Formats: sequence, structure tokens, C-alpha cells
Amino acid sequence: MTLNELKDILLWCVGINYAVLLVWFGVFASAHDWMYKLHGRWFKIPVELFDAIHYASMAAYKIGILLFFLVPLLVLCAAN
Repeated sequence: MTLNELKDILLWCVGINYAVLLVWFGVFASAHDWMYKLHGRWFKIPVELFDAIHYASMAAYKIGILLFFLVPLLVLCAAN
């Protein structure tokens, strides 16, 4: 695998993962009550905790994207 192929793969990974993050946020923002009712069937948690869990999970996912895909991509681009 060449460096250009690796850069392309990392770029695709960044794009796909950010798309997943944006869809997650979009569904969370637009269908919050539906999501809470759906998850409320299995877990008895207050709305505030439900929101906190989702926002913390989105933040952790975003940090993971940055650390595992975007930073290596930037390093490879800076190396050439």
C-alpha cells in the first residue's frame, strides 16, 4: 500500500465517520422525544441523563475520529 492510498483511505474514514456523527446529531436534535421513548423501554433514566450520555458519547466519538483518522492523515500530508 502506498502513502497516497493510505491518505485516501484515511480521508474516506474521516468523511464517513463525520457523516455518521452528523446523522447521529441530526436524529438526536430532531427526534429527541422518539429516541427517549425508544430507549426508555429498556432503561429507566431521566431526560437530563439521557441527554448527557448522548452528548458525552458524541464528544468521545469525535475525539476518536480526530485521534485515529484526522491526525494520522495530517501527519502523512505534512510528511510529503
